[in-house]
Amino acid sequence: TLEQRADIFMARKSYPDAVDFYRRALKERGNADAALWNKLGIAYQQQMDYRAARRAYQQAVRYGKTFAEPWNNLGTTYFLEDKVKKSIKFYQRAIKINSANASFHLNLGTSFYYRKKFAEAVEEYRTALTLDPNVLTDRSSVGTVLQARGADAKYYFYLAKVFASLGRAEEAVRYLRRAFEDGFKDLKSLDEDSDFQKI
Repeated sequence: TLEQRADIFMARKSYPDAVDFYRRALKERGNADAALWNKLGIAYQQQMDYRAARRAYQQAVRYGKTFAEPWNNLGTTYFLEDKVKKSIKFYQRAIKINSANASFHLNLGTSFYYRKKFAEAVEEYRTALTLDPNVLTDRSSVGTVLQARGADAKYYFYLAKVFASLGRAEEAVRYLRRAFEDGFKDLKSLDEDSDFQKI
């Protein structure tokens, strides 16, 4: 099908071709397919055409009232354009529709982290990892997951804290080691943190 061909182009990272075939598939189906609009948005987003991506995601929301992924993806487009504060409301809307999606919580946590709302970030990361222990390594085909852009030592410290709070000592130590490698020096915070005392 046209959609399957578009999916193949996405897998090959041939995004302009994917856009072309998703558009053809939409035309063939009468433009009312929310999942296709969402896929088209992801293809545009991969090309860093955030305005076109947002238009596609807005169409996905229009045709899929209970479809949470386009709300998440709208948030991601704003985050990637350094409009972090604006991204938060879109992630929260996605979570309101589907609170069981770990990647939504991960993205919201990342936005909170960049807004220096560390307690909220830790809580969202904890929720994400409770819902899906592999959320930091998995990728979704329908919802975009943020990568930590220019992550600093403090970011890795907070990830280590989350893993420690979940009793996942091996991952906690790995992220803590990365924090130290990147210059983390606040040993007092580490010694006094109740989450790290658990491990």
